[in-house]
Amino acid sequence: MSVTAPAGFRAAGVTAGLKPSGRPDVALVVNDGPAHAAAAVYTQNRCAAHPVTWSRTASGDGVVRAVVLNSGGANCYTGAQGFATTHATAELVGELVGAGAADVVVCSTGLIGEQLDRDRLEAGVRAAAAALAADGGADAARAIMTTDTVDKQVHVAGEGWSVGGMAKGAGMLAPALATMLVVLTTDAEVTAGDCDRALRAATRVTFDRLDSDGCQSTNDTVLLMASGASGVRPDPAAFDDAVRAACHDLAQQLVRDAEGADHDIAIEVRHAATEDDAVEVGRSIARSNLFKAAVFGRDPNWGRILAAVGTTSAAFEPHTLDVAVNGVQICVGGEPGASRDLVDLEPRAVQVTVDLHAGDATATVWTNDLTHAYVHENSAYST
Repeated sequence: MSVTAPAGFRAAGVTAGLKPSGRPDVALVVNDGPAHAAAAVYTQNRCAAHPVTWSRTASGDGVVRAVVLNSGGANCYTGAQGFATTHATAELVGELVGAGAADVVVCSTGLIGEQLDRDRLEAGVRAAAAALAADGGADAARAIMTTDTVDKQVHVAGEGWSVGGMAKGAGMLAPALATMLVVLTTDAEVTAGDCDRALRAATRVTFDRLDSDGCQSTNDTVLLMASGASGVRPDPAAFDDAVRAACHDLAQQLVRDAEGADHDIAIEVRHAATEDDAVEVGRSIARSNLFKAAVFGRDPNWGRILAAVGTTSAAFEPHTLDVAVNGVQICVGGEPGASRDLVDLEPRAVQVTVDLHAGDATATVWTNDLTHAYVHENSAYST
């Protein structure tokens, strides 16, 4: 089901004591080959964490032998000591799995501005290496959770090959990925270039279109590793589709587990002049706290949707806009349509459709409502 579903991968998840809760907090995924092609995308936040800085270089040549991940600390804004911890972790993983440190990606997640306990982390890495197993994907998925309420795993089968994956993230879900760590694996016989093409195309329409709270993480990483162990070279389009399907599935799991959310909201923008316009409009609505609070209160206040549309630079004529919520056309041509009382916002799934009548482009952005629970959880995150 997870990262070890494709052939050629082993994984483990262990408890190192980095989390006060005592839950698993160190994960390791190893590509046993015969190939070690890889690609990755990272946060665009300029205040990137040390593991992101390290991993951008490590994955830059398209070769990754292993990825080590810890929860319980972001290792961000931790100075020279923090970067030394990242470097030492990669060195240790390389030593334990027979790889160079430069072929090891490092990921961390948790509170910013706190040093990781290097002794505990290294002990956890050793324990994870000793526990590596071909069925260890589920343990790894649990070890990367922070405020997640459930682990997130996926498996997409091809013809004689497959794509597996795991993800964590429940807050700071905003573009340029989302506080999101994702590891994807495949036993398809593909090149680093194939991985890069498929991954970038997939993240553009999945992870990059999650916008839970408008806050961009310092640690976001999405990594794809290919072992070639199936011996099957898939059609490029089929491979791209499988990677996109895996990313879409994980992205939807992330938004469903958004901190304290009561509603999962899909905002589809139709007939935009360009795809960028459609995304800008969808993201503006997704970031409207007024709109998100209204959904939480089961109030189909469509004026808040149009107010958000109006803040964008997208091409449209304000008095031709259409808005539907859960299938009820409540605004037609910039005027009241069906009664808002017909909109049922009790179901968890909410579909918002905005028609700009400006072109042929369409895009969907996913978000969630703004709840008391979200405010409570994030008001006390560090305490």
